[in-house]
Amino acid sequence: MLGKNPEKKPELFRPMLVDFINHEHELVLLSEKIDWNYFEKEFSPLYSKVGNPSHPIRFMVGCLLLKHLYNLGDETLEKAWIMNPYMQHFCGRVFFEHEFPCDPSNFVHFRKRIGEKGIEKIFAYSVRMHDAKTNTSNFVLSDTTVQENNTSFPTDAKLCKKVIDYCNKIAGNEGIKQRQRYTKVSKQMVRNTYNGKHPKRAKAARKSQRQLKTIAMRLIRELQRNFNAEQQEFYKDLMTLYTKVVTQKRNDADKIYSIHKPFTRCIAKGKAHSQYEMRSIREYH
Repeated sequence: MLGKNPEKKPELFRPMLVDFINHEHELVLLSEKIDWNYFEKEFSPLYSKVGNPSHPIRFMVGCLLLKHLYNLGDETLEKAWIMNPYMQHFCGRVFFEHEFPCDPSNFVHFRKRIGEKGIEKIFAYSVRMHDAKTNTSNFVLSDTTVQENNTSFPTDAKLCKKVIDYCNKIAGNEGIKQRQRYTKVSKQMVRNTYNGKHPKRAKAARKSQRQLKTIAMRLIRELQRNFNAEQQEFYKDLMTLYTKVVTQKRNDADKIYSIHKPFTRCIAKGKAHSQYEMRSIREYH
Protein backbone atom coordinates (compact mmCIF):
# COMPACT_ATOMS: atom_id res chain seq x y z
CA MET A 1 0.00 0.00 0.00
CA LEU A 2 1.23 3.46 -0.90
CA GLY A 3 2.44 5.57 2.04
CA LYS A 4 1.42 9.18 2.50
CA ASN A 5 3.70 12.19 2.67
CA PRO A 6 4.13 13.79 6.14
CA GLU A 7 1.54 16.44 6.92
CA LYS A 8 2.92 19.97 7.10
CA LYS A 9 1.44 20.87 10.48
CA PRO A 10 3.51 22.83 13.02
CA GLU A 11 4.21 21.31 16.43
CA LEU A 12 4.90 23.18 19.63
CA PHE A 13 8.36 21.81 20.47
CA ARG A 14 9.60 20.84 17.00
CA PRO A 15 10.66 23.57 14.53
CA MET A 16 9.76 22.90 10.90
CA LEU A 17 12.55 22.66 8.34
CA VAL A 18 11.21 25.61 6.38
CA ASP A 19 11.65 27.81 9.46
CA PHE A 20 15.45 27.57 9.68
CA ILE A 21 16.80 26.58 6.26
CA ASN A 22 18.03 28.99 3.59
CA HIS A 23 15.32 29.28 0.95
CA GLU A 24 17.93 30.29 -1.66
CA HIS A 25 19.75 26.96 -1.35
CA GLU A 26 20.05 24.98 -4.59
CA LEU A 27 18.08 21.99 -3.27
CA VAL A 28 15.26 24.18 -2.02
CA LEU A 29 14.99 25.93 -5.37
CA LEU A 30 15.15 22.63 -7.24
CA SER A 31 12.46 21.05 -5.08
CA GLU A 32 10.13 23.94 -5.92
CA LYS A 33 10.65 23.47 -9.67
CA ILE A 34 9.97 19.73 -9.68
CA ASP A 35 6.36 18.67 -10.18
CA TRP A 36 6.18 15.91 -7.55
CA ASN A 37 2.54 15.20 -8.40
CA TYR A 38 3.75 13.96 -11.80
CA PHE A 39 5.66 11.11 -10.15
CA GLU A 40 2.73 10.42 -7.81
CA LYS A 41 0.42 9.93 -10.81
CA GLU A 42 2.94 7.82 -12.73
CA PHE A 43 3.93 5.42 -9.94
CA SER A 44 0.76 5.22 -7.80
CA PRO A 45 -0.83 2.49 -10.00
CA LEU A 46 2.15 0.24 -9.21
CA TYR A 47 1.09 -0.04 -5.56
CA SER A 48 -1.68 -2.22 -4.15
CA LYS A 49 -4.50 -0.90 -1.97
CA VAL A 50 -3.89 -3.36 0.88
CA GLY A 51 -0.95 -4.25 3.08
CA ASN A 52 1.54 -2.22 5.08
CA PRO A 53 2.10 1.35 3.88
CA SER A 54 5.27 1.92 1.89
CA HIS A 55 7.49 4.95 1.91
CA PRO A 56 6.10 7.97 0.02
CA ILE A 57 6.90 8.22 -3.66
CA ARG A 58 8.36 11.71 -3.23
CA PHE A 59 10.80 10.40 -0.65
CA MET A 60 11.95 7.53 -2.86
CA VAL A 61 12.23 9.60 -6.04
CA GLY A 62 13.95 12.41 -4.13
CA CYS A 63 16.54 9.98 -2.76
CA LEU A 64 17.23 8.64 -6.27
CA LEU A 65 17.75 12.17 -7.56
CA LEU A 66 20.05 13.00 -4.63
CA LYS A 67 22.12 9.91 -5.35
CA HIS A 68 22.43 11.03 -8.94
CA LEU A 69 23.29 14.64 -8.06
CA TYR A 70 25.92 13.89 -5.42
CA ASN A 71 27.23 10.54 -6.68
CA LEU A 72 26.12 8.62 -3.57
CA GLY A 73 25.31 4.98 -3.02
CA ASP A 74 22.36 3.42 -1.20
CA GLU A 75 24.31 3.27 2.07
CA THR A 76 26.34 6.47 1.78
CA LEU A 77 23.15 8.44 1.09
CA GLU A 78 21.86 7.46 4.52
CA LYS A 79 24.77 9.14 6.35
CA ALA A 80 24.61 12.29 4.23
CA TRP A 81 20.82 12.53 4.53
CA ILE A 82 20.87 12.43 8.35
CA MET A 83 23.35 15.33 8.53
CA ASN A 84 21.79 17.51 5.82
CA PRO A 85 18.45 19.28 6.47
CA TYR A 86 18.30 20.41 2.84
CA MET A 87 18.29 16.81 1.64
CA GLN A 88 15.49 16.05 4.07
CA HIS A 89 13.47 19.03 2.84
CA PHE A 90 14.11 17.97 -0.78
CA CYS A 91 12.60 14.55 -0.01
CA GLY A 92 9.45 16.09 1.46
CA ARG A 93 10.18 15.78 5.18
CA VAL A 94 8.59 18.39 7.44
CA PHE A 95 10.77 18.16 10.58
CA PHE A 96 14.46 17.41 11.00
CA GLU A 97 14.92 13.66 11.52
CA HIS A 98 17.85 12.01 13.30
CA GLU A 99 17.28 8.59 11.74
CA PHE A 100 16.96 7.52 8.13
CA PRO A 101 13.32 6.55 7.44
CA CYS A 102 14.07 3.35 5.53
CA ASP A 103 16.58 0.58 5.01
CA PRO A 104 18.92 0.94 1.98
CA SER A 105 17.45 -2.29 0.58
CA ASN A 106 14.15 -0.44 0.04
CA PHE A 107 15.75 1.43 -2.85
CA VAL A 108 16.39 -1.91 -4.56
CA HIS A 109 12.74 -2.88 -4.13
CA PHE A 110 11.59 0.51 -5.41
CA ARG A 111 13.77 0.28 -8.52
CA LYS A 112 12.39 -3.20 -9.21
CA ARG A 113 8.85 -1.91 -8.70
CA ILE A 114 9.09 0.95 -11.21
CA GLY A 115 11.38 -0.99 -13.57
CA GLU A 116 13.51 0.43 -16.36
CA LYS A 117 10.63 2.47 -17.74
CA GLY A 118 10.19 4.19 -14.38
CA ILE A 119 13.88 5.07 -14.18
CA GLU A 120 13.65 6.44 -17.71
CA LYS A 121 10.70 8.63 -16.68
CA ILE A 122 12.70 10.14 -13.82
CA PHE A 123 15.66 11.03 -16.00
CA ALA A 124 13.45 12.07 -18.93
CA TYR A 125 11.82 14.57 -16.58
CA SER A 126 15.22 16.01 -15.67
CA VAL A 127 16.00 16.30 -19.40
CA ARG A 128 12.76 18.21 -19.98
CA MET A 129 13.67 20.59 -17.15
CA HIS A 130 17.03 21.16 -18.86
CA ASP A 131 15.34 21.92 -22.20
CA ALA A 132 12.87 24.29 -20.61
CA LYS A 133 15.68 26.23 -18.97
CA THR A 134 18.02 26.40 -21.95
CA ASN A 135 16.15 26.06 -25.22
CA THR A 136 19.28 26.92 -27.20
CA SER A 137 21.24 23.92 -25.95
CA ASN A 138 22.12 21.24 -28.52
CA PHE A 139 23.35 18.71 -25.98
CA VAL A 140 21.62 16.48 -23.48
CA LEU A 141 23.57 15.02 -20.58
CA SER A 142 22.98 11.34 -19.91
CA ASP A 143 24.48 9.77 -16.83
CA THR A 144 24.21 6.53 -14.86
CA THR A 145 24.76 5.89 -11.17
CA VAL A 146 25.97 2.31 -11.55
CA GLN A 147 28.39 2.38 -14.47
CA GLU A 148 31.28 4.64 -15.47
CA ASN A 149 32.53 5.18 -18.99
CA ASN A 150 35.55 3.16 -20.00
CA THR A 151 37.74 6.07 -21.03
CA SER A 152 41.40 7.00 -21.19
CA PHE A 153 43.25 10.28 -20.93
CA PRO A 154 43.19 11.90 -24.40
CA THR A 155 46.98 11.69 -24.91
CA ASP A 156 47.32 8.32 -23.21
CA ALA A 157 49.41 5.68 -24.96
CA LYS A 158 46.58 3.16 -24.54
CA LEU A 159 44.51 5.05 -27.10
CA CYS A 160 47.31 4.75 -29.65
CA LYS A 161 47.59 1.04 -28.84
CA LYS A 162 43.88 0.64 -29.55
CA VAL A 163 44.28 2.42 -32.89
CA ILE A 164 47.09 -0.01 -33.79
CA ASP A 165 44.92 -3.00 -32.86
CA TYR A 166 41.93 -1.67 -34.81
CA CYS A 167 44.07 -1.03 -37.90
CA ASN A 168 45.39 -4.59 -37.75
CA LYS A 169 41.85 -5.90 -37.42
CA ILE A 170 40.65 -3.90 -40.43
CA ALA A 171 43.60 -5.12 -42.50
CA GLY A 172 42.78 -8.71 -41.57
CA ASN A 173 39.10 -8.34 -42.43
CA GLU A 174 39.84 -6.71 -45.80
CA GLY A 175 42.70 -9.04 -46.73
CA ILE A 176 45.28 -6.25 -46.86
CA LYS A 177 48.88 -7.39 -46.53
CA GLN A 178 50.85 -5.34 -44.00
CA ARG A 179 54.59 -4.84 -43.83
CA GLN A 180 54.49 -5.20 -40.04
CA ARG A 181 51.75 -5.52 -37.43
CA TYR A 182 53.74 -4.25 -34.40
CA THR A 183 51.72 -6.46 -32.06
CA LYS A 184 54.46 -7.43 -29.59
CA VAL A 185 56.37 -4.18 -29.99
CA SER A 186 53.33 -2.03 -29.18
CA LYS A 187 52.54 -4.09 -26.07
CA GLN A 188 56.02 -3.52 -24.69
CA MET A 189 55.83 0.19 -25.49
CA VAL A 190 52.61 0.51 -23.53
CA ARG A 191 54.28 -1.18 -20.59
CA ASN A 192 57.13 1.31 -20.82
CA THR A 193 54.68 4.17 -20.35
CA TYR A 194 53.43 2.87 -17.00
CA ASN A 195 54.37 5.11 -14.06
CA GLY A 196 55.78 7.57 -16.58
CA LYS A 197 56.13 10.40 -14.06
CA HIS A 198 58.84 8.59 -12.11
CA PRO A 199 62.23 10.29 -12.71
CA LYS A 200 63.88 7.01 -13.73
CA ARG A 201 61.10 6.11 -16.19
CA ALA A 202 60.02 9.49 -17.56
CA LYS A 203 62.45 9.59 -20.49
CA ALA A 204 61.68 6.04 -21.65
CA ALA A 205 57.93 6.66 -21.22
CA ARG A 206 57.98 9.78 -23.41
CA LYS A 207 60.00 7.97 -26.06
CA SER A 208 57.64 4.98 -26.11
CA GLN A 209 54.62 7.24 -26.39
CA ARG A 210 56.12 9.05 -29.37
CA GLN A 211 56.92 5.72 -31.02
CA LEU A 212 53.37 4.48 -30.48
CA LYS A 213 52.01 7.57 -32.24
CA THR A 214 54.45 7.06 -35.11
CA ILE A 215 53.45 3.41 -35.51
CA ALA A 216 49.73 4.22 -35.35
CA MET A 217 50.01 6.89 -38.06
CA ARG A 218 52.15 4.54 -40.18
CA LEU A 219 49.43 1.86 -40.07
CA ILE A 220 46.69 4.41 -40.83
CA ARG A 221 48.54 5.70 -43.90
CA GLU A 222 49.27 2.15 -45.04
CA LEU A 223 45.58 1.27 -44.93
CA GLN A 224 44.61 4.42 -46.79
CA ARG A 225 47.13 3.62 -49.56
CA ASN A 226 45.85 0.08 -50.00
CA PHE A 227 42.13 0.79 -49.82
CA ASN A 228 40.17 0.67 -53.05
CA ALA A 229 37.57 3.34 -53.81
CA GLU A 230 34.76 1.49 -52.04
CA GLN A 231 36.84 0.81 -48.94
CA GLN A 232 38.03 4.40 -48.85
CA GLU A 233 34.44 5.60 -48.64
CA PHE A 234 33.41 2.93 -46.11
CA TYR A 235 36.29 3.57 -43.68
CA LYS A 236 36.52 7.32 -44.24
CA ASP A 237 34.99 8.31 -40.89
CA LEU A 238 36.97 5.70 -38.96
CA MET A 239 40.27 6.81 -40.46
CA THR A 240 39.44 10.42 -39.60
CA LEU A 241 38.64 9.41 -36.02
CA TYR A 242 41.84 7.37 -35.65
CA THR A 243 43.93 10.21 -37.05
CA LYS A 244 42.40 12.69 -34.62
CA VAL A 245 43.03 10.33 -31.70
CA VAL A 246 46.72 9.99 -32.54
CA THR A 247 47.42 13.63 -33.40
CA GLN A 248 45.38 15.42 -30.69
CA LYS A 249 47.20 17.50 -28.10
CA ARG A 250 46.57 18.15 -24.43
CA ASN A 251 44.87 21.53 -24.93
CA ASP A 252 42.90 20.71 -28.08
CA ALA A 253 39.16 21.30 -28.14
CA ASP A 254 36.74 18.37 -28.56
CA LYS A 255 39.31 15.77 -27.57
CA ILE A 256 38.56 12.09 -28.07
CA TYR A 257 38.63 10.27 -24.72
CA SER A 258 37.27 6.97 -25.97
CA ILE A 259 37.30 5.39 -29.42
CA HIS A 260 34.15 3.30 -28.89
CA LYS A 261 32.38 6.32 -27.27
CA PRO A 262 33.69 9.39 -29.11
CA PHE A 263 30.84 11.50 -27.64
CA THR A 264 32.33 11.17 -24.12
CA ARG A 265 33.35 14.44 -22.47
CA CYS A 266 35.44 15.22 -19.39
CA ILE A 267 33.71 17.32 -16.74
CA ALA A 268 35.65 18.95 -13.89
CA LYS A 269 33.68 18.33 -10.69
CA GLY A 270 36.22 19.40 -8.06
CA LYS A 271 35.51 16.43 -5.82
CA ALA A 272 38.23 15.38 -3.40
CA HIS A 273 38.09 11.71 -4.39
CA SER A 274 37.59 12.34 -8.11
CA GLN A 275 38.47 15.69 -9.65
CA TYR A 276 37.19 14.72 -13.11
CA GLU A 277 34.32 12.60 -14.35
CA MET A 278 33.69 11.11 -17.78
CA ARG A 279 30.12 11.62 -18.95
CA SER A 280 28.28 10.55 -22.10
CA ILE A 281 27.02 13.56 -24.04
CA ARG A 282 25.04 12.93 -27.22
CA GLU A 283 24.05 15.58 -29.74
CA TYR A 284 20.51 15.66 -31.04
CA HIS A 285 19.68 17.24 -34.39
